[in-house]
This record gives sequence, structure tokens and C-alpha cells, in this order.
Amino acid sequence: MYMEPHLMITYLIAITVLSITPGLDTMLVIRNTARGGWQDGVTSSFGICCGLFVHATVSAVGISVILLQTAWAFAVLKMAGACYIVWLGLGSLRKLYQGKTALAPGRLSAVQQPYQAVRSLREGLLSNVLNPKTVVFYMAFLPQFINPQHSAWIQSLFLAGCHFVIAMIWQSFLALLVNQAKNRLFQPTVGRIFDGLTGTILVSLGIKLALDN
Repeated sequence: MYMEPHLMITYLIAITVLSITPGLDTMLVIRNTARGGWQDGVTSSFGICCGLFVHATVSAVGISVILLQTAWAFAVLKMAGACYIVWLGLGSLRKLYQGKTALAPGRLSAVQQPYQAVRSLREGLLSNVLNPKTVVFYMAFLPQFINPQHSAWIQSLFLAGCHFVIAMIWQSFLALLVNQAKNRLFQPTVGRIFDGLTGTILVSLGIKLALDN
């Protein structure tokens, strides 16, 4: 897909780290799994991941408009995206320093309810599509891996497809763990480890992308 192998590897590492970083998607999968079991969590994850293609399309339109203007504007967008990735990493490290974590035991409680596929799918899709942070992230992140000589839309959908597969694998595994362990699995110590690892990796990747520009 018009991408150098080393860039593809970088993308897969970055998107894997971002997929396992605690956030809104993680918390929704955890909550719904606690509510309706493994099926509830997996269906919610499917809805979340389907929303990635919406963001990829919006991002591709924006990238295409920029490409129609000037080459330097595209370069500026890529540099801004690299800085944004560094900023995300620093945010995780800041939470680690402050002793805060998204994976707090008190946030996992949910009243047990019957599994409803349509409800879970709707909640997952809307939570992702209506999340402005995901829009900003895709606009900042995808240009790092888009070849301006080829269709931005096709490349964006391909990259979103890779993200879809990785996120579905992780979130389905997460739902299985939550269904088995419930509140015992996610403790503040685990959250701090996640924040430290993901923050360090994101900062490193952001700096690498900025230097590659």
C-alpha cells in the first residue's frame, strides 16, 4: 500500500500501543463486559472499531484538501501530528507522575443486565464517532504514513483496517479478561505500568516521526 516497510512497522507499533492505552474505548468495553458479559464487550468493541472507518474517511478528505493546496502545508501537518503524538505520550507520563490512572477499580462497576447486541453496537459506534479526540488524532496521525503520490482515501481506509484488526483483538481479549477477573484485574498499579510504558513509547515514536520529516 505505497508504504515503506519501516514506516509500516512504525505504524503497527504505534497503533498497537494506542489501542492498549487506557481511554474511553477501554472503559466502555470494560463497563459493558461487566454489564452483559463477554459478548457485550466484544460487540461494543466491534461498534467502536467500525467508527474508525468514519474517522479515516474524514481524515482522508482533509488530507486531500491540504494536498491540493501546497506541499509545505502537508509537511507542516505531518510535523504537527508528530508533536501531537509526543503530547499524548507526555500526558500518560504526567498521569504516572501525579499518581492518577484510568484503570481505577471503582470505575468498573455496572449492574448486570441481559446482553442486547443492537444496544452494545450502538453504544460502541456512537462513543467512537462522536469522540472529537479521535477525529483530531486521525487527522494528526494518518498523514505520517500517507504517500501523497497516491489516493489518500484508499490509504486511510487500509490503515484504519489495520487499526480495526489490532483494536478488535486487544479489546476482545480485554473483555475476556474482565469477564473472568472483574475488579481484581484492574488495579492502580496496573494502570501506572500501562501509563509508564505507553507514555515512553509514544514520546519516542513522536520524536522519531518528527526527525524523519
